[in-house]
Amino acid sequence: MSTVTPIIDSVEDLWPADGGPGDALGELVLASHLLGANRAVSNFGGGNTSAKGTTVDHTGREINAMWVKGSGSDLATMGPEHFTGLKLDEVLPLLERDEMSDEDMVAYLAQCQLDPKMPRASIETLLHAFVPAPHVHHTHPDGINVLAGTADGERLIHECFGDEAAWIPYIRPGFTLSKQVGLAVRENPNLKLVVLAKHGLIVWGESAEEAYRKTIEVINQAVAFVNAKTGDTPRFGGRKLEPAGSLTELLPAIRGAVSSERAKVLTVDTSERVMEFVCSQQAERLVKVGAPCPDHLVHTKRLPLWISRENATPEKIAELAEQYRADYRAYFESFAGEGDVPGDPDPRVVLVEGMGLVSTGTTTKLSKISRDLYHRAIEVIAGAEALGQFVSLDAGESFAIEYWPLELYKLAQAPAPGELQGKVALVTGGAGGIGRAIIDSLASAGACVVAFDLDGEGATEAVSEYGDRGLAVAGDVTSEEAVAGAFRAAVEAFGGVDIVVSNAGIASSAALEETTLAEWNRNHAILSTGYFLVSREAFKVLRAQDNGGSVVFVASKNAVVAGKNAAAYSSAKAAELHLARCLAEEGGSAGIRVNTVNPDAVLQGSKIWGSSWREERAAAYNLDPEQLDEHYRQRNTLKVSIYPGDIAEAVLHFASERRSGKSTGNMLNVDGGVPAAYAR
Repeated sequence: MSTVTPIIDSVEDLWPADGGPGDALGELVLASHLLGANRAVSNFGGGNTSAKGTTVDHTGREINAMWVKGSGSDLATMGPEHFTGLKLDEVLPLLERDEMSDEDMVAYLAQCQLDPKMPRASIETLLHAFVPAPHVHHTHPDGINVLAGTADGERLIHECFGDEAAWIPYIRPGFTLSKQVGLAVRENPNLKLVVLAKHGLIVWGESAEEAYRKTIEVINQAVAFVNAKTGDTPRFGGRKLEPAGSLTELLPAIRGAVSSERAKVLTVDTSERVMEFVCSQQAERLVKVGAPCPDHLVHTKRLPLWISRENATPEKIAELAEQYRADYRAYFESFAGEGDVPGDPDPRVVLVEGMGLVSTGTTTKLSKISRDLYHRAIEVIAGAEALGQFVSLDAGESFAIEYWPLELYKLAQAPAPGELQGKVALVTGGAGGIGRAIIDSLASAGACVVAFDLDGEGATEAVSEYGDRGLAVAGDVTSEEAVAGAFRAAVEAFGGVDIVVSNAGIASSAALEETTLAEWNRNHAILSTGYFLVSREAFKVLRAQDNGGSVVFVASKNAVVAGKNAAAYSSAKAAELHLARCLAEEGGSAGIRVNTVNPDAVLQGSKIWGSSWREERAAAYNLDPEQLDEHYRQRNTLKVSIYPGDIAEAVLHFASERRSGKSTGNMLNVDGGVPAAYAR
């Protein structure tokens, strides 16, 4: 029995035993979800499905209609509202035309929509219309694309499927491809499937269930054929070297190197199939061929950045990334037409020999999509190369797809980026009132957020609504190991850190003679030493990224104003303020900005004010504790109360390069105006 990994994996039929919903649109949604549930069948955002039937239009007449996936939707998650309904009798006459531009096609189909509020129809709508079957499914399965992406693909498809398959040489989606597919199916009633070179599969059926099950059947027939034909052929020529090295240590350097124009979030993948590829004999050659499928290009680019084992150093990574950008700009200049605007020149996928894959994106979602699509590329490359020779689109056609207006339209449907999109913020004291407000403010601006707090459950709750954009780390800011662990966790999750907010705090109040050494040391350990430890680790990561950054200290009005019966607390806060000034000088040459926010009397939601601190401060002013809020409000110039959200807004100001990119060594008082704290 062979122990060699199969070249390609089979796929499972997921259609429910009860047959699913009874209506055509309901079955179409179900089939779409099942096709998208396995990315070896349908890429994220790729493929399209349709159903033909009758409906009643706005005049009350029964008409022939077709529902097709709307542009920019994903089969795995789309609902009925993501399909576009069209008047089929107005679409079918287009089959008589000889040619039609993309622009004319889009404009014409918009006039055929049942409702103008429906999404724009898929790029391949006409393909679905021209195939004379009630249900049509178009996917990009690994099992088919290993054949479609092979130099001898046409012969292999006919060897596998005989006369049941039609082969369409590569042509970009649009009117011409749609007509070729439609005519092929109409002229040969014995056809079971159509394979598009370097692209994917088309099947059809009388019902969504039949079309879905034909898709699975065809894929598995191809899988069995490929595996039988390749036998014990090792994937990618077998192993070249053993895994070695720490990818985590390289992540900040990689992140800095791929963030030349906008900040990126990284996703690390060291799964079995990835490691098999990056440790293989053929990987370095194969990564230079191109993308296996046009659908990949938008998210993976034509080529990844390959880093050989000997070049896996921060200095070499920076050089290779710069060369990648130069090559990408040359690629753009070679093929750009009038009106083309160059995209981000940085790589979307980085492969480190013997270590793993790193994908990039301005959001965690986009980064993971790039990773997932490159997994599909790995599988297709493995099969195509084992069958003979993996081939791809040439550079010119790759550019045409990457900058195709119909593809760019889909990307343009994404929400506008947040101010801090692609940035990563680590907030100490993230479980407290001010910490949570800061996390919410930075996350609302688009940042990924890391809550670091002694209260692990509270930290988890603070980031719970942000999904994979949030990370909670339990730990003590006075522990070197815990602080280093928090930054390591942030690097492993997102690739690095851009914004560090030192906010962890305590407070105590006592006359000097009654202040114990233990209380003195506790204040200075958390408020001074803790801020030092966090800053030291932050500088290591920020320098490794070599992209600047922002460190914000949340200090206190007491950092500049003497606090009665608060010598331990006030002196520690003063140390924070001066530490920030020192670090501003030290980090300036690296573009690291260090600034301080000085709150005063933030009673709402504060763990500090929920402790004995309220009673202690009230006693210092000969007040009842319930009088303290009004006392603080009346003593500031504006006669206002200060809330956690006010501090969060000040932190956002210093975190944002757009707002304060030329500000360092500064302090911003958020105290309603305490004259003694005015900067002099």
